[in-house]
Amino acid sequence: MTGKVPSEPRCAALVGPYLCGKTTLLESLLVASGSVHRKGSIKDGNTVGDGTPEARDRQRSTELSVASTRYLDEDWTFIDCPGSVELSQDTFNALMVADTAVVVCEPEVNKALTLSPVFRFLDEHNIPHFVFINKMDTAQTRIKAVIEALQAVSERPLILREVPIRDGERVSGHVDLASERAFRWNTGKPSDLVQVQLPEQVVERQQEARTEMLEALADFNDALLEELLEDIIPSTDDIYANLTKNLQEDLIVPVFFGSAESDNGIRRLWKALRHEAPEPSVTAKRWGLETSGEASAQVFKTLHGSQTGKLSLARVWSGEIADGMTVNGSRISGLFTLFGQKQDKLAKAGLGAVVALGRMDAVATGDALSPSGNAKGSDWPQPLPPLFSLAIHAENRADEVKLTGALAKLAEEDSSLSFQQNQDTNELLLWGQGEMHLQVALDRLKNRYNMLVTSDRPQVPYKETVRKSISQHARHKKQSGGHGQFGDVHLDIKPLPRGSGFDFNSTITGGVVPKQYIPAVENGVKDYMKRGPMGFQVVDIAVTLTDGQYHSVDSSDLAFKSAAQLAMRQGMPNCNPVLLEPIFMVKIAIPNEFTSKIQRLISGRRGQILGFDARPSRKNWDEVSVQLPQSEMHDLIIDLRSITLGVGTFVWEFDHLQEVTGKVADQVVSERAAAKK
Repeated sequence: MTGKVPSEPRCAALVGPYLCGKTTLLESLLVASGSVHRKGSIKDGNTVGDGTPEARDRQRSTELSVASTRYLDEDWTFIDCPGSVELSQDTFNALMVADTAVVVCEPEVNKALTLSPVFRFLDEHNIPHFVFINKMDTAQTRIKAVIEALQAVSERPLILREVPIRDGERVSGHVDLASERAFRWNTGKPSDLVQVQLPEQVVERQQEARTEMLEALADFNDALLEELLEDIIPSTDDIYANLTKNLQEDLIVPVFFGSAESDNGIRRLWKALRHEAPEPSVTAKRWGLETSGEASAQVFKTLHGSQTGKLSLARVWSGEIADGMTVNGSRISGLFTLFGQKQDKLAKAGLGAVVALGRMDAVATGDALSPSGNAKGSDWPQPLPPLFSLAIHAENRADEVKLTGALAKLAEEDSSLSFQQNQDTNELLLWGQGEMHLQVALDRLKNRYNMLVTSDRPQVPYKETVRKSISQHARHKKQSGGHGQFGDVHLDIKPLPRGSGFDFNSTITGGVVPKQYIPAVENGVKDYMKRGPMGFQVVDIAVTLTDGQYHSVDSSDLAFKSAAQLAMRQGMPNCNPVLLEPIFMVKIAIPNEFTSKIQRLISGRRGQILGFDARPSRKNWDEVSVQLPQSEMHDLIIDLRSITLGVGTFVWEFDHLQEVTGKVADQVVSERAAAKK
């Protein structure tokens, strides 16, 4: 292969679903580059990536792992991204600074759909990417079937770059379709160039696949198309040039295969990355960024370590970033390159480098940094909308303030994680992408901040209202020596249309209740409304003060407030109170092959399907509009993912309050009464 090999430091993100083998692939790439001499294993907990307690305990990636290395005198940084769909925010952020991505998957047709979210993000943002089909040494499925399944979730054409050589049913090597050279795999060692004549059936498959590859390339090159029509065989250099150009323009997706566990196909992947992945200057241009002028970098991940303090992981887009430099008004206190959990100090770093900046307290993920503070960065993805929540509190009440500070740091690290104090239930809610996402966050609170936290299912902020009107008289009279207390009120209580809230009026004439006491009456009504006869906040009622009496000595604000509370307490149970539950508008996005399963899921949760539509700009996906009680929303994402291979999702918003009666209402009221006791 000819042509200039880029020399600027490049960055590749390893992405793919859980169990596809990304972390093992990173180990194999690092062994091939000589950065490590012995490959670690996830089981033994000694890999370069997945070095945190949360990842080691689960034997799976729970955060980004960054490893910088050199291969054939070139600098590379690999970002191993977590595979769980619940941790996709980290993956999407890393892709915004990577020159290319390697989409890692297993050779299983029924798992192809799990790649849909990452393919969609890559396609929408025009990020050049390869596919590496892992675990091919144990594959039971023909690679053609795997490619067809993957193509269904990719907008870009997948171009097979090699075909397997098989010994019986076992894949033992590959034929490179561009160079037409064959290689025999060796476990743990580089592949051997095959010198003997290949079996006829392998040659036939190779020629057929090579023709398909060239025809696919010809879709983007008229000159190549003319050559093929005239049966002119293009040169190897021309083929490589077309492959490189089309990858860098995100027109095609080259597909390679191998086995990270056995180190098969790893050096072929390295070769493709070296010769075909775009340089950082090309990536910057794709994002509309300048690589000349003042130094600039963009933060793609924030970390808070118990020993290191805050670290901002960033990609340098122009100039040189140096330790001690002031960017965006903050001084860099330490500049590091990363190799898993290991940090090596740097004096400076130039275009393309991935570095960690120390103690940049005012800097957030997504920020573009420069001495002037005017640098532009890539358009940062919005935080993923919240899908699952837990009510949490510190086991030690003295840690409540400390808990809020620790949660703020976790949310700064991961923008798809958020927390809020619910004003209706007075619970501290932790929001995220799923149950595992939040459990990882709780483990980080324990491991980093020594915070022991308990979690529960959040309360539903039920309300109550009334169905009929009533007039109620109440008198608060108390004599205990000296000035007594006296307040007398007549209140009209009536229901209002749903969503009206609360309305208070006074029709007092003749001063039977002096004006200065009327606000106290309103305050008494409002105080009572915090908990009505069913135990919940009262809404959608109107209360009118129509009459009353006062005493020139014993009347006071407190007396009239107490009289109003007494009138409400006596009158409300006679107004035919009814429970109201929050109803959410939910838009569910799912592959259309699963749409038929939504009816049962929603009806089993007392929901109502409003309609189905094909999802715009997303092939073979539907959007289902649903109204669902909030009480049925808690684990919706868990069940939705279970019936859609993990890729279904939704967005939601409060829509209205709705009356609920019967067994459901009785159970809610009895549970609230028991909780109050």
